[in-house]
Amino acid sequence: MCHLPESGEQQLWRSAVGGGYTVKKTYDQWKDMMPDLDEYKWIVPDFIWELDEHIDFEKLIKALPDADDLAKLLPDFDKIGESFTSLKGFFSPGPPGETAFRATDQAYDNDKQYKKGLLGELILLQQQIQQHEEETRRAAGQYNMGSSQQKRKVSDKEKIDQLQEELLRTQLKYQRMLERLEKENKELRKLVLQRDDKGIHQRKLKKSLIDMYSEVLDILSDYDASYNTQDHLPRVVVVGDQSAGKTSVLEMIAQARIFPRGSGEMMTRSPVKVTLSEGPHHVALFKDSSREFDLTKEEDLAALRNEIEIRMRNSVKEGCTVSTETISLSVKGPGLQRMVLVDLPGVISTVTSGMAPDTKETIFSISKAYMQNPNAIILCIQDGSVDAERSIVTDLVSQMDPQGKRTIFVLTKVDLAEKNVASPSRIQQIIEGKLFPMKALGYFAVVTGKGNSSESIESIKEYEEEFFQNSKLLKTCMLKAHQVTTKNLSLAVSDCFWKMVRESVEQQADAFKATRFNLETEWKNNYPRLRELDRNELFEKAKNEILDEVISLTQVTPKHWEEILQKTLWERVSTHVIENIYLPAAQTMNSGTFNTTVDIKLKQWTDKQLPNKAVEVAWETLQEEFSRFMTEQKGKEHDDIFDKLKQAVKEESIKRHKWNERAEDSLRVIQHNALEDRSISDKQQWDAAIHFMEETLQSRLKDTESVIEDMVGPDWKKRWLHWTGRTKEQNIRNETKNELEKLIKCSEEHAAYLANDEVTTVRKNLEARGITVDPCLIKDTWHQIYRRHFLKTALNHCNLCRRGFYYYQRHFVDSELECNDIVLFWRIQRMLAITANTLRQQLTNTEVRRLEKNVKEVLEDFAEDNDKKVKLLTGKRVQLAEDLKKVREIQEKLEAFIEALHQEK
Repeated sequence: MCHLPESGEQQLWRSAVGGGYTVKKTYDQWKDMMPDLDEYKWIVPDFIWELDEHIDFEKLIKALPDADDLAKLLPDFDKIGESFTSLKGFFSPGPPGETAFRATDQAYDNDKQYKKGLLGELILLQQQIQQHEEETRRAAGQYNMGSSQQKRKVSDKEKIDQLQEELLRTQLKYQRMLERLEKENKELRKLVLQRDDKGIHQRKLKKSLIDMYSEVLDILSDYDASYNTQDHLPRVVVVGDQSAGKTSVLEMIAQARIFPRGSGEMMTRSPVKVTLSEGPHHVALFKDSSREFDLTKEEDLAALRNEIEIRMRNSVKEGCTVSTETISLSVKGPGLQRMVLVDLPGVISTVTSGMAPDTKETIFSISKAYMQNPNAIILCIQDGSVDAERSIVTDLVSQMDPQGKRTIFVLTKVDLAEKNVASPSRIQQIIEGKLFPMKALGYFAVVTGKGNSSESIESIKEYEEEFFQNSKLLKTCMLKAHQVTTKNLSLAVSDCFWKMVRESVEQQADAFKATRFNLETEWKNNYPRLRELDRNELFEKAKNEILDEVISLTQVTPKHWEEILQKTLWERVSTHVIENIYLPAAQTMNSGTFNTTVDIKLKQWTDKQLPNKAVEVAWETLQEEFSRFMTEQKGKEHDDIFDKLKQAVKEESIKRHKWNERAEDSLRVIQHNALEDRSISDKQQWDAAIHFMEETLQSRLKDTESVIEDMVGPDWKKRWLHWTGRTKEQNIRNETKNELEKLIKCSEEHAAYLANDEVTTVRKNLEARGITVDPCLIKDTWHQIYRRHFLKTALNHCNLCRRGFYYYQRHFVDSELECNDIVLFWRIQRMLAITANTLRQQLTNTEVRRLEKNVKEVLEDFAEDNDKKVKLLTGKRVQLAEDLKKVREIQEKLEAFIEALHQEK
């Protein structure tokens, strides 16, 4: 765990403007940033191994003022001549558990390495800076001691001013030397990374350490910890009040204006995980996208900001203002500090109009969820331009990290604070952690621009450096040099982040190893004979099965299609043919009227209803066949885990399928031509038509007799066998039926309708036997009795027409036998066969392939929709396999990361 130094003497020794952290830290970082060149001897030219020959350190030393000349510029204080051994302790390693911000954290044993060339001069300058600060503080203390030395007030004040000016001049020179050294190092690293990036000798560069770590965090963000294996891996959590400058601080660390911005409105609507790593080019890319945004181009920056804003808005559910869904972004570039940061929505005190009522609580919940991780580093951002008492985030951070062992406090907009705050010491109190009770590991003051959203990072950095160089806060030593600028902040945060990673990552790997063992044991006990297929693997297996079943449609024989289509179509239209065409025509007096009636009604039917009915039948037949293949169980191989998915695919595919709109028009012409034809070519067709007519009439007769039985009740045989009786209404119906049957016996060629006098006669006959009957009941009963009589007569006529083909060929000349009804049924039968054949061709040539295409599109859409897969592939088995996959992946990546971490020097 990182700790803040408590010693004032240690703090004094660490003051250096923009030098960051002290020269020791700078040198360590400069050295560590260099790649392990032992692995790149085949890439790096020989001159790199002889840097002393190519970088003229002697020339650089000569460019600096001589130590004696520099000493002449300084006041003659006794401490200026102190031995260099006082700095040796400054560069020696401290005891275990010292702060992460201690510059001497990893000192080398031999300080002679720092006295060579340019680095040696830097150390001498640092020594002088520390001595200047000490003398300035001592002189300032003497100046304020009291009235006993009034005579020396003026001269002492002049000395203090002179010391401060000389101190700043020396610090500025030190800073410029550091920048030159860093620039050389940056260019060298960029050259090496670029050469490796081009794949010299086809050799691949290993994945960077931070990228490996970021991948683990991405997987963990999607993993539902249902086995109490919580995610305690470190990341830097950036929290702050709304508009406090969180995003601006992040952009300065990332060296690019990558986030959307607005004037006072909430812009960060969901957590954004930013992985910073070093690379030859300054680019950004999302976890789920291959597009790289070039951060050196303004159009790419604008596109990136727009994409982030779109992703944020899409992640917010309807009726909400913020989302818990994390957007994962990776930023690479030369000289970037390696770390993982999470930018959270700004904490608000009041819900304004347009926000969901629970916005404030949701933001608090998101912030607490990230901060409660005991290994998370909390980067607490405080707006320096407003009263500290108005801040909400400090109380929240204090609750989550009361001891301040993992909190870094950042005061933003210090330039505005210096102008607006009446007492500059108030800023000093904040940075020293004395103004409010929140404790922190370290305190920083930064400036992130003038408030103009179009400012570039370079201009902001220049403005920040210029401000702190001229700031009274530094000149009066209210702020220490290592506590200012975003550069120093990023160095400190990166150091603390990696120290936390090294301390906690192995413990997390062990926890996931135990979880993996538990899950594997559970799988073996519950599903010993099944492979561990996760949701995506199961979906692929189901997808292949579904596509095989769709292909099976193409294997259906033409005969099978035509039989089903013809049978189904006749079932659909038979009632219309019998009731609206055949029966009205059969009641006519002669064959000419019969044929005329039939032709008119067939033409009307073909024009208006028949083609549409035929297409409906074809579409329903295709659906039924498709459903049969989809739901057909495959015996022992059938896996019911796919049933919901198959049903959803079937329904969605059918919903998307649209029959060819021109099919009805072409079908209408074919059907009309088929019904116009009356020429039966042979006896076989004649007999087939008779058989078709007999089957149809017998089916209708059976239905009619069933209706009559329901009307009159069971006959005497059923009454005796089943001990059932008739109701009063059934007795009336039965008596009415008997009277009506007498009428038919008297006149077998009776018309289809009863005359009024006949109705009266039947009613009076029944009344004579004491049965009162309504005329409507008589007519209703007559309809069924006459229908039965007509169908029986038509069936007898069919039998007579079996020998009528000879007369048909002679057009029934000189014959009393007329078989026009047989011709009608032949025309209907032929139309059904031709229609079935046409529909079958359309099905096999067009519609089946279109349905197969729809199925593939639906499967592709479902494959990209994780929510849909979660909904359709459910159950304990699926969830257990998912957990196993995630835990294995996390554990393996953690182990690979730990191995790489140990190998890194």
